[in-house]
Amino acid sequence: MTRNRPIPHISEADKDFVRSLIIHEDAAMLAFNKPSGLPSQVRGNRARNLDHLLWAFAKSNGKRPRLVHRLDAGTSGVILAGRTHPASAALSRAFEGRDMRKTYLALVAGKVPSEPSGTIDAPIARIEMDGRMQVVAGHPDGKPAVTHWQVLARSNDTALLKLQPETGRIHQIRVHLAHIDCPILGDRIYGGAPASRLMLHAGALAGPHPGGDTFDIFAPVPDDFIQAGIEAGLDMALALAPDAP
Repeated sequence: MTRNRPIPHISEADKDFVRSLIIHEDAAMLAFNKPSGLPSQVRGNRARNLDHLLWAFAKSNGKRPRLVHRLDAGTSGVILAGRTHPASAALSRAFEGRDMRKTYLALVAGKVPSEPSGTIDAPIARIEMDGRMQVVAGHPDGKPAVTHWQVLARSNDTALLKLQPETGRIHQIRVHLAHIDCPILGDRIYGGAPASRLMLHAGALAGPHPGGDTFDIFAPVPDDFIQAGIEAGLDMALALAPDAP
């Protein structure tokens, strides 16, 4: 952690807000259920973001928790921060070493696979197209990317999927689902059908704890996500039941 840094002012309302997002805390780390629309980090703190709000937990010497991974602004769900430098380093190594088990939920529409489960194995690359950088799957120069999926509920051309990415490429789940022609609802970048927001939720995260044990953290599914599934004709109550696959 950085020493003796000036502590920016965080309003009491923002302190209450970021504390309300906590779903797990211990001496080594904090876990938040990030809402959709809140960026993980913004360069120069030009907008409200979770990384800046972590100053609410700063000590008098300027040390504060640090995010050890990111979620897209539109994605809701579990995001971790290390409370100490050793804890942050250990968590970062676990992500880099693919020792974290990540589970996401997504509402998709399009050519929903007829199989109950499967794997998308398609390399992901950032390339320049039409004068701007774009992320694409299946590119010969891409980096390896693997995402396992399972259909939890389906209705016509819409489905609720559980996804477990092995790798952590930029926009991996979003790009992979668009690659198989069933993009996430609300994903304006990758061709998703209109929705109130990006319907992608980081529902669970498990891995080695900096203290030497393991952790398994779950983030409750937001009401707007559940409602969007219901409106699409999906049996969300059954699909999200505790004993669901």
